[in-house]
Amino acid sequence: LDNVSGAREKAERGELCFGTVDTWLMWKLSGGRIFATDYSNASRTMLFNINTLKWDEDILKELDIPACMLPEVKPSSGIFGHADAKFLGGEIPIAGVAGDQQSALFGQTCFEAGEAKNTYGTGCFLLMNTGEKPVFSNNGLVTTVAWGRDGKVNYALEGSIFVAGAAIQWLRDEMKLIESAADSEYMAQKVRDTNGCYVVPAFTGLGAPHWDQYARGTIVGLSRGCNKYHIIRATLDSICYQVNDVLAAMQADSGIPLNTLRVDGGASANNYLMQTQADIINAPVARPRCVETTAMGAAFLAGLAVKYWADTGEIKHSRETEREFYPSISEAERGARTAGWNRAVKCAYGWAKEDE
Repeated sequence: LDNVSGAREKAERGELCFGTVDTWLMWKLSGGRIFATDYSNASRTMLFNINTLKWDEDILKELDIPACMLPEVKPSSGIFGHADAKFLGGEIPIAGVAGDQQSALFGQTCFEAGEAKNTYGTGCFLLMNTGEKPVFSNNGLVTTVAWGRDGKVNYALEGSIFVAGAAIQWLRDEMKLIESAADSEYMAQKVRDTNGCYVVPAFTGLGAPHWDQYARGTIVGLSRGCNKYHIIRATLDSICYQVNDVLAAMQADSGIPLNTLRVDGGASANNYLMQTQADIINAPVARPRCVETTAMGAAFLAGLAVKYWADTGEIKHSRETEREFYPSISEAERGARTAGWNRAVKCAYGWAKEDE
């Protein structure tokens, strides 16, 4: 608006529109008949009031953004409109819209407060359903709208981890310790433990709940007896410790103990990683048969809107778990390992910050 000639004038005349990716997709699919978004996507623009569920007038005024250029905000599950018949041979209803990770939370059937999921990709994205009232974090987490349906809104806490699967790629591509990502599971189990070694994969800083842009990757606790298998195992373990840090923050903020962590994403196929995750968080880890949970969430939201499913209870009943992992270590061992991790993380803090 400030830097493109004529943009502000067009916006004020209603000739220039703003939206997130879902807004653009619906506009195109409908032939320009739908200009809308949902609560979950709107909540990520920093222009949306998640309490009133409206564009925030004070923020728009402060930033001098014309309200007429913003899309109508609707619940995530409902008929937004119809796709143009030229695309799909008929006017198919567009009925489910949600942000990526919020949709994955719904796809994991985390319908109740305290239910949480983690997506293990290049990084990790953890969300916990906090119910119908927003919980504002004191521990470095994001408060977001999860979804809206049937006249109600669910909120969530979210924590993002910068490096998860990317640490396994680092073992393969830079360190040449493994030939494929799948090798890490086998090689990590060639030793009984990490021999006191910790890897902190803060290659681009640390995300939630630490939020230290100056942190850098660190390997600590090395002794003459450490070999490549110990480092591989410690790298996988580092993912689990980071997830535990975020889950601890979520439980502290929400006051709700974690019952089960539902998982998806490419690295969730690693059985060693999932077992270690259960051990470190001291809670079961459930891997679904279908790990494409974002797509499932969008389908569930749309299906509920058109009455393909009667309610969330019917969806939950149809959920298939491929495997569950249960904690298998003592509280003493868990405490010792996490204490070592906490010491290791402190070594990574502020490394790239120049001395003042």
